[in-house]
Amino acid sequence: MAKKQQNAISPTRGQDYPEWYQQVVRAADLAENSPARGCMVIKPWGWAIWENMQRILDRRFKETGHVNAYFPLFIPMSFLEKEAEHVEGFAKECAVVTHHRLEPNPEGGLVPAGPLEEPLIVRPTSETIIGAMYAKWVQSYRDLPIKINQWANVVRWEMRPRVFLRTAEFLWQEGHTVHATAEEAMEETRMMLDVYADFAANVMAVPVIKGEKTPDERFPGAVSTFTIEAMMQDHKALQAGTSHFLGQNFSKAQEIKFLNADGQETFGWTTSWGVSTRLIGALIMTHSDDDGLILPPRLAPKHVVILPIYRNDEEQARVLEYARKLADEIQSQRFADERIEVELDDRDMRGGEKNWFHIKRGVPIRLEVGPRDVEGDAVFMGRRDLSPKEKTSMKRPEFVASVGSILEEIQKTLLERATSFRDAATTKVDSLKELEEYFAPVKEGFEGGFAYGHWADDPAVTETLKKMKLTVRCIPLDGDEEPGQCLITGKPSAKRVIYAKAY
Repeated sequence: MAKKQQNAISPTRGQDYPEWYQQVVRAADLAENSPARGCMVIKPWGWAIWENMQRILDRRFKETGHVNAYFPLFIPMSFLEKEAEHVEGFAKECAVVTHHRLEPNPEGGLVPAGPLEEPLIVRPTSETIIGAMYAKWVQSYRDLPIKINQWANVVRWEMRPRVFLRTAEFLWQEGHTVHATAEEAMEETRMMLDVYADFAANVMAVPVIKGEKTPDERFPGAVSTFTIEAMMQDHKALQAGTSHFLGQNFSKAQEIKFLNADGQETFGWTTSWGVSTRLIGALIMTHSDDDGLILPPRLAPKHVVILPIYRNDEEQARVLEYARKLADEIQSQRFADERIEVELDDRDMRGGEKNWFHIKRGVPIRLEVGPRDVEGDAVFMGRRDLSPKEKTSMKRPEFVASVGSILEEIQKTLLERATSFRDAATTKVDSLKELEEYFAPVKEGFEGGFAYGHWADDPAVTETLKKMKLTVRCIPLDGDEEPGQCLITGKPSAKRVIYAKAY
């Protein structure tokens, strides 16, 4: 007789992590693949999570002096060609529009009409088109700084799509700024990295490491790229956000120049920075378990779901009256300076089925309310950071008074759990042999994690890591100066970098 499945998600993380991820997305009803290959449809529950991310980040951007605007989806191909490293970095990912309309085919169907005078690139990123506008807007040092963000979609031709992690079209925000000095631009770059790191840790409950990318991993055309790197539950790294110091590279290509206070013409110093719907993938892979999605309360579309239980019309009337009053009381409370969102789920479904529906969607708190709870003025509470079997009876007034604290405790627990997980899968390595052994496949569990080791900027390093399917994730900003020798070349190294397998 086959053993009954103990979890809602099959396969489990340990059995098949990539398929587990897809099944969590499906079970939580977050998104699905669209008829257009490589693209996704973000469904209401997934979209509500993204809206919460947008709302919180947008507020933080504005608090740091940025404003929103919108720039075209289509970019003339000649704009990309102005910055050689940039076009080389994105050329293979670009979607290109070559014809201006469709017309009937005499043999049936539709065919493209005449070609465009100049092909248009569907926005892979907007440095060039925004730079062209900044060149018009910037004349004097008095016009600076310009600090603009846009919420948009971008297209990068992805051959191995995975919902939220890698899709041909995805959503993001991209900030683009111009400054009078290199120091101001670098300050902006580092400030936005800090905004991302704080959002990841304190809103997403995802611990990240701030660092600088090595030359091989820099954004095409940037002088310096800074990143926040997170560890997923399969021990792989995920780049969760980047902030780029572009120097004067794009200013010179786009002719963003101005008269400084001394009346001298000079080029502006620019930055760009962004995060995308990939953050939803990070949420899934950092917190979720073999029963489905787990959401940190600060991003959950609903914080509390009330599940009424009754057997007849008379019980239904009493239980629903109690549940509605309870919902109103909970919504009058505050969590993270905002109203607590409550759902009263009175659908005609079996209680167990309804309970698992919300477990799989990751709602932080589930409250079962039946006739006995009404009589005892109580609730029966389940928390998503605990086992589905762990439930607690609480008096209604006690729960209402403490619901904000409970949500805060769940938020804190998720961050501590993820941090402990990452730290347990982090080590130091001092030789190529140790690096190889750390990332060697194992029969049970997942290999490797984050390996701190010395590194030198050398083509031999890049080639060796490619064979090992490893990358240097970043040079940690908080890493101590520690002279050593590169694991691969033996060349001098000033400090350790993070080696990892990555998405």
